[in-house]
Amino acid sequence: MTGTLVLAGTPIGDIADAPPRLAEELAGADVVAAEDTRRLRRLTQGLGVTPKGRIVSYFEGNEAARTPELVEELLGGARVLLVTDAGMPSVSDPGYRLVAAAVEKDVRVTAVPGPSAVLTALALSGLPVDRFCFEGFLPRKGGERLSRLREVAEERRTLVYFEAPHRLDDTLAAMAEVFGAERRAAVCRELTKTYEEVKRGELGALAEWAADGVRGEITVVVEGAPEKGAGEIDDEELVRRVRVREEAGERRKEAIAAVAVEAGVPKRAVFDAVVAAKNAAGRPPA
Repeated sequence: MTGTLVLAGTPIGDIADAPPRLAEELAGADVVAAEDTRRLRRLTQGLGVTPKGRIVSYFEGNEAARTPELVEELLGGARVLLVTDAGMPSVSDPGYRLVAAAVEKDVRVTAVPGPSAVLTALALSGLPVDRFCFEGFLPRKGGERLSRLREVAEERRTLVYFEAPHRLDDTLAAMAEVFGAERRAAVCRELTKTYEEVKRGELGALAEWAADGVRGEITVVVEGAPEKGAGEIDDEELVRRVRVREEAGERRKEAIAAVAVEAGVPKRAVFDAVVAAKNAAGRPPA
């Protein structure tokens, strides 16, 4: 008989949110694999639990090497409990590699459902929750971040991101540039903790707010792109409207912003259409 791999959700803030089964699994597992053994110690102390099994570390730096060891434990009949620092394993945390390896060996995998920053932020955001997609952390480099955002610029589902506090202002500014400064969003900070805060507003305003610095664990929820109607304005019409405004004396930047508001599209979409038209006009005939 093979063992069982148990993925256990841990509190994202308030330890009182821990599900009762978490304490039972911590007490009874043969092996507890933890992202941070020091945090595990604080968790078990807070729950009044003493694990009977062996405790090992399992984090990004050693998961490739430790996964085969844990699979051997599972094949030998052990009950292995996997916990991360907060929330569910595998969701932007270690776990996927071990789950995939266990499944490949026909080992039973189950879970202790627990708190989730993704779902908590989504529920509190005030944005549509019927359809959403989780995008995890964006790239740290500015160019790569913009490229990733452009990939989902037309995504109609609500978007959920994790972000580090020291990068939040740059990320919100990039979102405002790509999605449009008027796109609604919510910045959820320190969820379930003493200083929990949910800041709702348009991306442009949120980027200005974050420029002063924001602390804590951050989850960002962004409204999906507006649905395209049958009479949607095409790029040619966007360029024509910008040209009309420029000929009337407006600067290009203001003309693009005004047309974006009129058409209900991101400023970036109007800008790209104008640039594409300029490039096309400058190319020699084929």
